[in-house]
Amino acid sequence: MRLNRTGVVAGAVYLLLGLGWVLLARVDRGWLVGAWLVIVALIGAFIPGAANQVSLARAYLAAPAFVYAVGGEFGFLAVAVAIAGLSDLVDGTVARRIASPSQLGGGLDPVVDGVFMGALCVGLAVGGAIPLWLALVVIARYLLPAIGGAVLLALGWKGELRHTLTGQVSTALILILVGGVCLLRGLHQESSAVLGAAETVIPLATAATFVHLAWAARWRPARVAV
Repeated sequence: MRLNRTGVVAGAVYLLLGLGWVLLARVDRGWLVGAWLVIVALIGAFIPGAANQVSLARAYLAAPAFVYAVGGEFGFLAVAVAIAGLSDLVDGTVARRIASPSQLGGGLDPVVDGVFMGALCVGLAVGGAIPLWLALVVIARYLLPAIGGAVLLALGWKGELRHTLTGQVSTALILILVGGVCLLRGLHQESSAVLGAAETVIPLATAATFVHLAWAARWRPARVAV
């Protein structure tokens, strides 16, 4: 791998904005957020493509989301979730408009989804907003497919990484339901109904995603869906 101009420029912009926000907003645990931003920027400097840099926005937001979730700053957290959701919608459009979707982008997208969702839900669990088991379900939703894909690539698999409908739906549902809990808490409204829905819908959507992945791997071995 080598340094990529798009990655270096995007990383510098993200880093400048992020560190400026940490200093001006006097973010709690700012050292943790700053260190994370630097790490992601260094990794992102080697990742080509504008669409991939849009996807990386979710990785940059992981540390702020964790800090806000632990600290119970739900208004700011809802904004972070909304920006992450927007980046998830935009990156595919950028890939199709500027350049054709790539194998790297297909693998990167679920990884950054998992990093952001995992940090968000672990932070919410530590802060007592959601149960720990639900956070673990969300982590498993992204970690297990990532491990499976990594194993296949390590074994020399040359197929195509692509999204499944169930995977996209489960990601959207997690964002909407967990983001809804954050938004309602930020507005000082009752969130138990949305949390109850999340405790039912997210495990079901995760199970459906795993079943679809198993079916795709069994019947379409040239492709792995995430």
